[in-house]
Amino acid sequence: MQEAMTHEQLVLQYRKAQLDDPMKKLEKATGEDPSVVNRPPSLLATSDFITYGSLTTLVPKKAIIRVPKNLAERVNSANLTRFVSWVDFHAANRGWITTIEVSRIQAEGNAPLAEETQKHMEQVGNLVVATYQGGPISLLPLKVPEEKKLTTKTP
Repeated sequence: MQEAMTHEQLVLQYRKAQLDDPMKKLEKATGEDPSVVNRPPSLLATSDFITYGSLTTLVPKKAIIRVPKNLAERVNSANLTRFVSWVDFHAANRGWITTIEVSRIQAEGNAPLAEETQKHMEQVGNLVVATYQGGPISLLPLKVPEEKKLTTKTP
């Protein structure tokens, strides 16, 4: 067993802790406040809306790959209704929404979609949304590798 500390011992330990406070030794930060400069954009600014009937869902920008003319009024519509998750919305509207499962490499734009997938997207008359593991994901444009400059050596 240990004896309880006296009031004087506690006060002495508190004063020592105040003198050795490492926060007082830190230098003042200079420059812009990173919490203000690196503020992420709002969720609504980085999302597209899909609306049908009384339901609306959010998907990331560039997740909608193809919008047929007859379904254009359902994307980014001004008549927003009750918000639901992507899973619930897709389950209720899978008759006119087609999902294309992409890999992370394809979503980053480092690999193209398969030719048969691209042909299928053109033939189907549905709204096409890119998904990764079942959830919508932005599909970045394909990155074109820069051609290496050929250097000619002159003798």
